[in-house]
Amino acid sequence: MLKFNSEHKFKIMQIADTQETPDVSPDTLSLINSALDREKPDLVIFTGDQIKGYSRKFRKDPVIIEKTIDILIEPVAKRNIPFMVTYGNHDAESGVDNRGQYEFYKKYKNFLSGNLRSSSDVGTADIQIYSSVGDKPVFGLYLIDSHGKAKEGGGYAPVEKKQIEWYVSRRERLKAENGDYLPSLVFQHIPVPEFFDVIKEVPRGTKGAVPAYGVHKNEYFVLSDETVADGGFMLESPASPDVNTGEFEAMSEKGDVLGIYVGHDHNNSFVVNFKGVDLGYTQGAGFNVYGPGENRGVRIFELDETAPREYKTYTATFKELCGTKIKTPVKEFIYRHSPTSVRAVKPILVKAGIGFAVLAAGYAAYKFFTSFNL
Repeated sequence: MLKFNSEHKFKIMQIADTQETPDVSPDTLSLINSALDREKPDLVIFTGDQIKGYSRKFRKDPVIIEKTIDILIEPVAKRNIPFMVTYGNHDAESGVDNRGQYEFYKKYKNFLSGNLRSSSDVGTADIQIYSSVGDKPVFGLYLIDSHGKAKEGGGYAPVEKKQIEWYVSRRERLKAENGDYLPSLVFQHIPVPEFFDVIKEVPRGTKGAVPAYGVHKNEYFVLSDETVADGGFMLESPASPDVNTGEFEAMSEKGDVLGIYVGHDHNNSFVVNFKGVDLGYTQGAGFNVYGPGENRGVRIFELDETAPREYKTYTATFKELCGTKIKTPVKEFIYRHSPTSVRAVKPILVKAGIGFAVLAAGYAAYKFFTSFNL
């Protein structure tokens, strides 16, 4: 049972997009270990793409996959910190699906599955944090499996309506049992489409603007000055589903969900309120994939039992925790300067012209092949 401590506090750490290969980066582990030592969270939540499932080094071998997960979980396990897991679009590409990986996590005594939506949807669950002096739940947490690629039309699949219906049923049941809606946070991998409502569309060529794709193709976006002043950054467009199935609408209608926090787009880290709900990005934590250099990090949430709706959140970066000396500088340099996805290559080539196009294509090719072989 998760409980507030005697000082009425509870701390959560979100770790997003470690996206590791069997040769786990020492920098990834340094970041996680240092963050755990400094922050001492009461719960760790991994929000998907724990492993780079498309890496050929996994060979679709369950033994190799499990050993990689073991290396990532070891910092949390040795400190006996409870942890929860949901999944991203790359985990199951390893050849072991989410249900199979769930069994790898389940063997740890400090692993919490929460109340699973079903035995087949092991990435969707809820759990409550109880009062420090009794058995009454004070705060709720929801983990949502946000799936992967869409079956048709490209892009990403949306959260399914049956998952949204499950959330609504759990929300209402908890209200009936406790007399009111529980203030809650939601964690998932892929952002909801409403993230586009909290960023600003600008003309092409605007300094710092990032190009969007899918239904927002040919549009460009920046963060507001206020969000940047608060320490937020956005180096790539939100990669949300093109289809909106009403997840945000359901989660914002009763005032119980205070925030929806995601990963997926490694180069983004910010929080903006939209219709009473905080929409937050947590940057990637892994160094065996593209990311924001020394600003890779984790996100912290501080809850107060005496004021459960007034949570605080901030990030802890590699630079803050470990300094600036990355142990794999060449690989990190290449990842940092490579396109973030195949769809991001074309505008680079068009904008840059033939000379730089060759270089950009080279980076893209290097990123592609090293994803398999580094």
